[in-house]
Amino acid sequence: MKKIIGLLLTGFIFNFGVAQNYQEDFQKYFQKNDTINQLKTLTEWEKANPKDAELFTSYFNYYFNKSRDEILVVAAGDPPAGEKYLSLSDSSGNYAGFIGSQINYDNSYLKKGLDKITEGINLYPNRLDMRFGKIYVLGQIKDWNSFTKEIIKTIDYSVKNNNQWTWTNNEKQKNGKDFFLSSLQDYQVQLYNTGNDDLLIDMRDIANEVLKFYPNHIESLSNLSVTYLLTGEYDKGLEPLLKAEKINPKDYIVLSNIAQGYKLKGDKKKAIEYYEKTIEYGDEQTKIYAKQQIDELKK
Repeated sequence: MKKIIGLLLTGFIFNFGVAQNYQEDFQKYFQKNDTINQLKTLTEWEKANPKDAELFTSYFNYYFNKSRDEILVVAAGDPPAGEKYLSLSDSSGNYAGFIGSQINYDNSYLKKGLDKITEGINLYPNRLDMRFGKIYVLGQIKDWNSFTKEIIKTIDYSVKNNNQWTWTNNEKQKNGKDFFLSSLQDYQVQLYNTGNDDLLIDMRDIANEVLKFYPNHIESLSNLSVTYLLTGEYDKGLEPLLKAEKINPKDYIVLSNIAQGYKLKGDKKKAIEYYEKTIEYGDEQTKIYAKQQIDELKK
């Protein structure tokens, strides 16, 4: 019996070693952008260990990279918001357009990559890097509907696994809950930075889903308020901010946002009151801004 156990254990170590070599080989070829050897490695790897978690992330990276085609664009008018570009001027020095890059995606490769990572998530639901990788790509292709749905799925699952997340090579993610929630904030900012008011509802849906399970998450209360303040629904915008104040009365960002909410609403007295609270707890830059706002409101 001891001999059999020893043989099985040796076999396990050997298979793990092989998997690690495939992973290293793939990374080497990926860095060199050698897609021929990437695919060759992936094919051999799949035959040897078809359910290796790193195989799914590697396939995902391969297909996503294959799907991208970056081209140079010269155009008149204003460049897309948030994009890097080089301004063009006419003979008089006036703005005439821009040069920038545009990335197009091959849908067939893109679908294969998304299918692979979805398969990986189904097999390894605690792998947060897989979930975040999928969300990242959905953001890159600006599929905001799927982007939002995937985030909400991940929020729901965070309750099921109590934020016991893992990362590459199934290593446990430290401070799982804090790391998870802080990452969600980055995705909310990504939606906000599009400047597309139609996506405020997506921000609202994500914030509400977080608050369903994490009712004291101040960042989500703030995000929820923004979706209302930007559409002129000031009372609805102030409500989550006032909840956030009760959770942390010294959070100067919350206090400043409350002051702004009252200012937008036209309640100068309340706005000044909260700018004064902001001065009490804020950093130097925030104090300067709050004082400027008070002076403006007192004119």
